[in-house]
Amino acid sequence: MLYHLEGIVTELNPDSAVIDCGGVGYEVAVTPNTVSALSLGEKYRIYIIESIGEDYYDLYGFLSVAEKKWFRLLTSVSGVGPKAGMSILSFNTADTLAAAVINGDEKVFTACPGVGKKIAQRIILELKDKIAKSIPASDRTVLAAGAKSVSPASGLAYDEAVTALNVLGYNTADIVPILRQINVEGKNTQEIIREVLKFMV
Repeated sequence: MLYHLEGIVTELNPDSAVIDCGGVGYEVAVTPNTVSALSLGEKYRIYIIESIGEDYYDLYGFLSVAEKKWFRLLTSVSGVGPKAGMSILSFNTADTLAAAVINGDEKVFTACPGVGKKIAQRIILELKDKIAKSIPASDRTVLAAGAKSVSPASGLAYDEAVTALNVLGYNTADIVPILRQINVEGKNTQEIIREVLKFMV
């Protein structure tokens, strides 16, 4: 199974790129955002998801592990195929998707071509449940302790931000100390996520 390809970009198309790895060219489906971030003749590491069937073998490429993880999550939802998954990732970053699922924001998904209201609702319903189950009980304890000094209104955004950051692969034990340095009062979930990510870089 391919995890990533590292090589020279030899061709760029609106929805794909060709990566030359030791003389072998791999055509990889990518989002327009990824195309705009790539330059011909430059070397990149592209994280790969393979889609294999009887009459096809497709490669989907991503510039970050978080984006690759979201493609897997999105296409795990019933009715969301690779095309819809790539469409959603073309219009959103990993952090905006995490916040949208936690907040139940359907518009983030329906704004993407090929994604209707029913699919958007299904994505939120199925992924919110998966996200909740993926957080260890020990992390929930740390989260609760960190939120004690936050007002109820900001506390909800605080909880949602931590859950969204967990989805992006960050541990609650690493997130909470950063949140204690940030004034979260009056900030929404997306604003809190952005503030934390500044410290994670």
